[in-house]
Amino acid sequence: MNVSDKYRSNWESYWGETPDGHGEAIWDAEPSLSAGPHSELLLPYADRDRTIVDLGCGNGTQTRYLATRFARAVGVDLSHAAVEHARRAANGDSVEFQQLDLTDTDAVRALHERLGDAHVYMRAVIHQSEPHARPAVAAAVAEIIGDKGRAFVVELTSGSRDVLQRAASAPGGPGPKLQRVFHHGLTPADAGDDEIPRLLSGAGLTVLADGETALPQTEYLADGTRIELPARWFVLARGSSTGR
Repeated sequence: MNVSDKYRSNWESYWGETPDGHGEAIWDAEPSLSAGPHSELLLPYADRDRTIVDLGCGNGTQTRYLATRFARAVGVDLSHAAVEHARRAANGDSVEFQQLDLTDTDAVRALHERLGDAHVYMRAVIHQSEPHARPAVAAAVAEIIGDKGRAFVVELTSGSRDVLQRAASAPGGPGPKLQRVFHHGLTPADAGDDEIPRLLSGAGLTVLADGETALPQTEYLADGTRIELPARWFVLARGSSTGR
């Protein structure tokens, strides 16, 4: 089942109103705090000579970093406005960006056919997807990695809701970046803690490694502390495959 028109519109309006420039989105942290350490967790299981696909790439900050660690990086996002942000920011870097609805099975399959078995990097996409669309998002990960690719998936846990509530209820209300998230109807940390592993397993994905982490944001609490959202990461293969 495809995403709703409202969901698609929310993301288009969010990225359409987000200025160009690193850090303008609350989740647009430096790769040294995101894709960098995440790559170190993935690489023991992944062939760096394969393409890596950044699902939900946004403005492409992490995609551009991933291109330095793997043979090639492709960023995809539901939002046309996000893809345009990413293309402007790439400025000649050897990365590719395209619009893609992860719930569009035919389009996901076509991407896999074009790239072959690829690795996947997906940071905090399932948790804010519409509930009916989440199984299709997990299935897209399995389709893209095929038999030989590997995936790194990191998703917010329920503890993130407490952090966001604290940020939103601070004197003066939430900061402007978090305000923009709420204003456009986006729903961070919406999935339950047991739902993510269930969805991944249901898509035929096997967990090779997992652990707890936090996703640093680009906004700060009133006391100057960076907002960091509790999360859980997974390195995944399709089926029982464990080779590289």
